[in-house]
Amino acid sequence: MKSSENLTLAEKSAQDVLDYIRERNMEPGDKLPTEVELVELLGVGRNTVREALRLLMSRNIIVIRQGAGAFVSEKNGVADDPFGFSMVEDRKKLTEDLLQIRTMIEPKIAALAAQNRSQEELERLEAALEAVENAMSETCGYAEEDSLFHARIAECTHNMVMANLVPVISQGVEVFSGTVREQEYRQTLSSHRAIFQAIRDQKVVEAEQAMYYHLLYNYNRYHE
Repeated sequence: MKSSENLTLAEKSAQDVLDYIRERNMEPGDKLPTEVELVELLGVGRNTVREALRLLMSRNIIVIRQGAGAFVSEKNGVADDPFGFSMVEDRKKLTEDLLQIRTMIEPKIAALAAQNRSQEELERLEAALEAVENAMSETCGYAEEDSLFHARIAECTHNMVMANLVPVISQGVEVFSGTVREQEYRQTLSSHRAIFQAIRDQKVVEAEQAMYYHLLYNYNRYHE
């Protein structure tokens, strides 16, 4: 990592914008000041501001929408592929290993979610659940929706590490969802609903067990 003395002006400006986001507790989707406002705020030129924003965008801290401005990213600064999964040739083995890790940690995450979830987080979780169910009812791929459902559970824990980690380790579901059979659709629908209901009712033990059985079923399927 570069020392502050070795940073370029654009890099220093990017850090200043990041500090601005942190100090104001900005949330994903919140809009940053305009380019003109940032020029005045940071005391640098427009080209420097643009380069600083591009640096933050490359780090998944912000997104830039043409004609709308810059917004805090939903990705929370997490790299798209921090563990290099895209370079793994054996996709089936990767899925097995990811499911194994998920079976170890996600039941505890579900338990913590049941304990800590807010009403607003519960509503987002229910919306994610319905998105998975809608995708399955059309018998199409549901990887993106499933990943979001598990990410929403992690958000309910109020643990920032888990909220960032779960979306990364759940990537293996993309391979899994592409090869499911009809009984897997039914099992996933049932287990997702059980997980949601336990979190909704703040039943800690039931949430942990429901998540464990859900992931164990998926893991065991790879060893049939």
